[in-house]
Amino acid sequence: MSSQAPIWQVEVSPSMLNEMGRGTLMEALGIVFTEIGPDYLRARMPVDSRTRQYLGMLHGGASVALAETVASTASNLVINPHTHYAIGLEINANHLKAVREGYVWAEARPLHLGRTIHVWDIRIYEEGTGALVTALRHTVIVRDRLAQR
Repeated sequence: MSSQAPIWQVEVSPSMLNEMGRGTLMEALGIVFTEIGPDYLRARMPVDSRTRQYLGMLHGGASVALAETVASTASNLVINPHTHYAIGLEINANHLKAVREGYVWAEARPLHLGRTIHVWDIRIYEEGTGALVTALRHTVIVRDRLAQR
């Protein structure tokens, strides 16, 4: 267990995050938050008819959706939600291994948490084997809620 102080500014549980995802793409793809660590956020997703492409393998777009869900959510947990919000700006992915069934899980960790830009490293692993499936980097922009009025 890490002795590092948590980076989170918002206190939530995985079940609270899952409730917030009802009726969204997260629910449609079966994405479920599973763990909040001191400096990481994890979620899992099934590899099934919702997330496979026509050759029977995990769809790259589903992997990207999982990664963006985890990293963008994490960004919104490290800022003051009353004054700011965070949204995705750019994402890149390297798909390294095909998965045909079971589950994958994603872990997002910050590379940079600036005032207006966050950069996250996200790794997607095959559940069971622990094999690295996709390596991603996601850039998030932090916007001022008051400036939007």
